[in-house]
Amino acid sequence: MIFTETRLKGAYIIEPERMEDERGFFALSWSEREFKAHGLDARLLECNISFNMRRGTLRGMHYQVAPHAQAKLVRCTRGAIYDVAVDLRPESETFKQWVAVELSARNCLQFYIPAGLAHGFQTLEDETEISYQMSEVYAPKCAGGVRWNDTAFSIEWPEMERIITDRDAQYPDFIG
Repeated sequence: MIFTETRLKGAYIIEPERMEDERGFFALSWSEREFKAHGLDARLLECNISFNMRRGTLRGMHYQVAPHAQAKLVRCTRGAIYDVAVDLRPESETFKQWVAVELSARNCLQFYIPAGLAHGFQTLEDETEISYQMSEVYAPKCAGGVRWNDTAFSIEWPEMERIITDRDAQYPDFIG
């Protein structure tokens, strides 16, 4: 696996190293040893799937706070997404900054998002599926969110018709 740190400390794009032949390819997608060697939280307590019927579906921006703050490893297993993380760590040099990566079934990239960052995505194709590996269990009392279009972050989303839940669309303005 090739680990490339983004401008957000601890957030990595992870590219598989493919061993290809006439059948296709084989690649390592998870290694506790390699994640720990890069200083990443290698705990794996939950795995989730998000299936989205329509292009333009926007989910996020979600996070969990301590004691159930989550690191996430995100991979698109069908279709494609524009995946976004926002740094909500007040002590961070990149506080309130964001980074985005296109994840697709074709490119097999993964996005590692450390605890303390909000996460969301917009689907770029119909019938898109995303797989998440989480370092912590889902705890509703620790769950929160920031609005996808909050001017505190000025995230540049792909221009297209959006499908978004009222909950995600109506998070209050970020104060921090």
